[in-house]
Amino acid sequence: MVSTEVAAEGWTRAAGLAQLRAQGRQVFTGADRPVVLFYEDGQVCALDNRCPHLGFPLSRGTVADGMLTCHWHHAQFDLRSGCTFSLWAGDVPAYETRVEADDVFIRPRTGRDPLAYWRRRLREGMSQNVDLVMVKAVAALLDLGMAPRQLASEAGLWCAQNTPAFSSGLVILTAMAHVAELVPARLRALALSHGVTAAAGAAAGQAPFRERTALERDDLDPASGRRWLRQWAGARERDGAERTLRTMLRCGHDPATIVDALFSALTDRVYADGGHSVDFTLKAVELAELVGWAGGAEAVLPCAIPGALVGARGAEESDAWRRPVDLLALLASAEQELPGARRPGHPAALAAIVLGDDPAATVTALLEALRAGMTAVDLAQAVAHAAALRIAHFGSSNEFSDWDTALHSFTYCQAMHHVLARAESPELLRGVFHGALAVYQDRFLNVPPARLPRAQDVAQLPADGSELCALLLRLTDAQGGLDDAARVVARYLDGERPVEPLLAALAEGVLREDAAFHTFQMLEAGIRLWQQWDGAPEGRLGLLAVARYAAAHAPTQRAFGQTVSIAERLQRGEALQAGVPQQA
Repeated sequence: MVSTEVAAEGWTRAAGLAQLRAQGRQVFTGADRPVVLFYEDGQVCALDNRCPHLGFPLSRGTVADGMLTCHWHHAQFDLRSGCTFSLWAGDVPAYETRVEADDVFIRPRTGRDPLAYWRRRLREGMSQNVDLVMVKAVAALLDLGMAPRQLASEAGLWCAQNTPAFSSGLVILTAMAHVAELVPARLRALALSHGVTAAAGAAAGQAPFRERTALERDDLDPASGRRWLRQWAGARERDGAERTLRTMLRCGHDPATIVDALFSALTDRVYADGGHSVDFTLKAVELAELVGWAGGAEAVLPCAIPGALVGARGAEESDAWRRPVDLLALLASAEQELPGARRPGHPAALAAIVLGDDPAATVTALLEALRAGMTAVDLAQAVAHAAALRIAHFGSSNEFSDWDTALHSFTYCQAMHHVLARAESPELLRGVFHGALAVYQDRFLNVPPARLPRAQDVAQLPADGSELCALLLRLTDAQGGLDDAARVVARYLDGERPVEPLLAALAEGVLREDAAFHTFQMLEAGIRLWQQWDGAPEGRLGLLAVARYAAAHAPTQRAFGQTVSIAERLQRGEALQAGVPQQA
């Protein structure tokens, strides 16, 4: 019988001492998970019976010299504390034990701060680049109430300190932090796990970021800092560029001033690195904002300097922008005419001209729109709209790799829209013109153009929103469903249906795949294009583009989704290895 005192203190009878001593180990079915008890060297030890690696029963392991070895992957654990010697496996939850007469009692061990523990496990997983450790930490931290943006900022700060430059992995992490805030809770661990593992993978084996210090002054004016930063970027001089940026931050210049200085230097090169330089630097800015500008800017922004700012090549270094039409000359002429004062205007009508075959007409139309009062932000939105149309009209007769050519233009134009929402200057505005001519360069991708869904194309599809979302996911179970996927999205958006379930289905269609860098970019950029149109019909184009791009790149092996599922089931206390005998 359990005494009133023992029960009141949370103890549960788990075994008889004599039988446990005779058998050496016993499995007790606890309230939410199986517990294995060991009798070793005159002491009783109790652990969760599931190996934290993949859930195999530890009762079938070997005990020697106070260490427990799991036979499936040879992870080893301290029998008393449950702590692992194999950091890739994780610690086993341990239980306190108490013996009264022939009764063995157990209760969960207390005293460990779960939030601090899983934060440490996240850092350990990232430092070792072990996906399962990171994914389990992400799942646990979300369960403990950590906000997606906080989790992403902590992981991003670690990576910024442990990689020599702002990486594609950090771009994915920042993008997935945004996506995680828009999707249902069931998808957040999947989104953030993709981001965290990508960031850690990019940092693996890299030298830590070697920090340059600020100049020993606090009176650097914004104009001089901006001018110096452009000079060092043009000379490809990392030390000077980083010290200038750090000095501007030390002097307390506001975010708009810093953004203007960075992107003015970036747009001194035309469409640098196929648009990635602007993409990467914007994500560095957004990660700094997630962390909190006061501490995040100095920790994150210098990482954008080695690759994006001083290491990139501009289109002016390539012949493709000089022949058969000298696009660089058009840009130089337009730059001289960029007006100063602008007033609001509507951007949608410009898209058809930007998509045309005459780059001079495109440049003229953009300049005329500015003179007529269109804002820089609206101009950028118009060009991003045209770039999204390139993807929506992408012809399947193109080489598969050309999907990324269209994507680069779109994400660049989207990035410039978000940059101009933070700061505005003629130097930043010229980046919109760079994007417009990148869209012109991609015109062959729409020959012939894929047709956007029409009313008669979708009339036979289900009317129920949940059926449409389920159909959208089924279409990515086999190759070739990109046009059907676009039709499903068009059908969904034709009705008065809440858009959140559709966003969740589009996100799940990407997140369940072993997606590549560009697919994550497409997901975030398409959703944000929809958001920035604030319910206007033009916004649906971003979701159509996501559907076509994602469907074209699916299905994959979906191995990563299995890893996340294992981690979440372990976190919930589920038995992963049903049917495996609990004891040898």
